[in-house]
Amino acid sequence: MTPTVGVIGGGQLARMMIPPAVALGIDLRVLAESAGESAGLAVTSIGDFRDLPTVLEFARGVDVVTFDHEHVPQDVLAGLVDAGIRVSPRPEALLYAQDKLLMRERLAALGLPVPDWAPIRSRDDLAAFLAANGGRAVLKTPRGGYDGKGVRVIGSVDDAADWLADGAVLLAEELVEFRRELAQLVARRSSGETVLWPVVESIQRDGVCAEVIAPAPRSAGRIADLAADIAVSIATNLDVTGVLAVELFETSDDRLVINELAMRPHNTGHWTIDGSTTSQFEQHLRAVLDLPLGATGTREPWSVMVNVLGGPGSGALPDRYPLALEDQPTVKFHSYGKASRPGRKVGHVTATGDELDEVVYRARAASEFFRA
Repeated sequence: MTPTVGVIGGGQLARMMIPPAVALGIDLRVLAESAGESAGLAVTSIGDFRDLPTVLEFARGVDVVTFDHEHVPQDVLAGLVDAGIRVSPRPEALLYAQDKLLMRERLAALGLPVPDWAPIRSRDDLAAFLAANGGRAVLKTPRGGYDGKGVRVIGSVDDAADWLADGAVLLAEELVEFRRELAQLVARRSSGETVLWPVVESIQRDGVCAEVIAPAPRSAGRIADLAADIAVSIATNLDVTGVLAVELFETSDDRLVINELAMRPHNTGHWTIDGSTTSQFEQHLRAVLDLPLGATGTREPWSVMVNVLGGPGSGALPDRYPLALEDQPTVKFHSYGKASRPGRKVGHVTATGDELDEVVYRARAASEFFRA
């Protein structure tokens, strides 16, 4: 019988699950919010992922429901479970990717390395946290923020006056002095089998991932071992099924501190499509169906992924392909089928090879063809 996976969310992550689903003989069905989304080739339903009847109707007949994003409300997830529908990752695990306050609380209880943090319910709470942390802090909305949204660096209580006026509980974290940002991806199936890709370095611009280098330079040995131990501990203790991305800060004194979690394929893993034996998208499908996991070795010593943010001033990425493909025939191009907009992720390019400097050059050169 053909296995069937239902994906809630029609964005680029669902889109990039389509090729491995076809290769594995998996029936992929997607619930999108509107017509014309990235994963249009696999969209079978259009509707509101916050509406339980809509989601239940979509999930009828699938073997497992998984996600393109973490925003499906817990009551909808509970309704799926109550209806006997398998959800992966489980709602009890996904909760810690949905709510940053709960994530910090749980990871701290597990003894894992996290920044100093506190819930903020008032101006006095924030003033006390700032005083205890050198007068500066990172303030976050616990839910809904990503790609730099819902995050700001503050130096006074007044910097957060608008957020405080809303009356919602906020999360304050110490402003970690870090050398670079890393990410460790791990995949785990319900039987407990767990595999890891090499830890990678992510380069951020304006709070958005711009480039990823795999493996992270100068990470072999202690750093790679620490990153792996942290990711496996989280996946095991939270009983995560599917791909888990753990974003990390590497501090100047060689510590690793957990920044964020994502329980789905992640931007820092896009390089695996062209650079790994098994991509994160194929692996996620295997994991949620409890199939044996694939090997995660690298095809070349180095892979570099560069996001295309904003894209060409008019048209779409494929409009620029003739020149780009001719100039960089060894680079792989991935369009998300999105209209260009400043700062929007509309695609990525990946280069692989033996010499890091040369691979970085080719990836950056290829991405330049799509800038305004």
